[in-house]
Amino acid sequence: MSYGFHAHPGFSLVGAADVEVGKPSTGHGAIGCNATYAANIGIKPLGVDLSAITPAELSDAILPGQSEIDVLLACPPCTGFSRAISRNYVEDDPRNSLVATVADFAAALKPKLIMMENVPQLINGNFRHHFIAFKEKLEELGYSVAARAYRLDNFGLPQQRERAIIIAAKQRSMLRTLDDLWAGYRIAPGATTVRRAISGLPAIEAGGTAPNDPNHTCPALSGDSLMRITAMPHDGGSWPDLLGDATTEKYLIPSMWKAVSRGRLNAYCDVYGRMSWDRPAPTVKRECSHVGNGRYAHPEQDRQCTVRELAILQGFPADYRFVGNSRKNLYRQVGDAVPPLVSYQLAHVANWVLTGTRPNIEHVLLPKTHLTASDLEAYDSDPTQLALV
Repeated sequence: MSYGFHAHPGFSLVGAADVEVGKPSTGHGAIGCNATYAANIGIKPLGVDLSAITPAELSDAILPGQSEIDVLLACPPCTGFSRAISRNYVEDDPRNSLVATVADFAAALKPKLIMMENVPQLINGNFRHHFIAFKEKLEELGYSVAARAYRLDNFGLPQQRERAIIIAAKQRSMLRTLDDLWAGYRIAPGATTVRRAISGLPAIEAGGTAPNDPNHTCPALSGDSLMRITAMPHDGGSWPDLLGDATTEKYLIPSMWKAVSRGRLNAYCDVYGRMSWDRPAPTVKRECSHVGNGRYAHPEQDRQCTVRELAILQGFPADYRFVGNSRKNLYRQVGDAVPPLVSYQLAHVANWVLTGTRPNIEHVLLPKTHLTASDLEAYDSDPTQLALV
């Protein structure tokens, strides 16, 4: 979320905080994302649990002498709201309370604008009361709040990603959204495919690293894992394609046969699957470091997509640096991120609100991503007509 504002000439990042938790069991600092943040933005975030620090303490730590800020960017964990986790249908994750806590930080920091990104279930799921509490607190502070869930491929992301965007402004007359930014325009459909985004990257072997890009790297595959991927058809193939042939069925693992016996091929077919060249990528999730966790295999090369490929599909510029000793954590940093391609557009929305000047639509495309001005089309209808309600 920060990088989109860092890349915009109208903003300067003045402070950040992230506890760097990869999984609750790994403890604070494990994922190492603050080092990557510092390498690209030039600010070392405070490694602190925002549920364990007061707004005044945070302000003193990262904003000494700062009387007010223009924009507060807040992205609480989405894990407790995501429909991909079955327990979220019945259990309210304690981390979900961080959503309403953002309003407490807003009361202390007094930003003119607040922007938040999360999964759609934050605003329409079983535990949306956290969003309602957040919204009501902000309204008591005098903010107007707009919340909507979108398909981010509508804004040029080469990925099927659905996310809620919440924007709060001190004055209702100031409130603008992505709908306003894109009114009258859209991204050409062919600009959001896997082919368009990553086909130009150099080929590498499983376990390899490109000599001129340490982030164009992927884990090694061997034995049945390698043979399973090799046997799958190029361009969208998956493990069900191995059924019916004894020479390839031997590569199916027990969970695959279990899915066959239950007639649940559609629910499980993305595991070990290849991406399709001429479609947007599937949702890039935090555990995207292994082909067994989703449709993360390259469309034709016999390997997992690299950190760089998934980062590009996640809307990062081609020269963004992911740093750390654990390749798995680099993948997690990619999957956990707000796509910078979209946060750059949000920065333009914020600048419009603060200056009153609507940006030229050609200027909202993040440099060094796959998008160019030729991908823009005039459109006489709402470009977000496919937004989730």
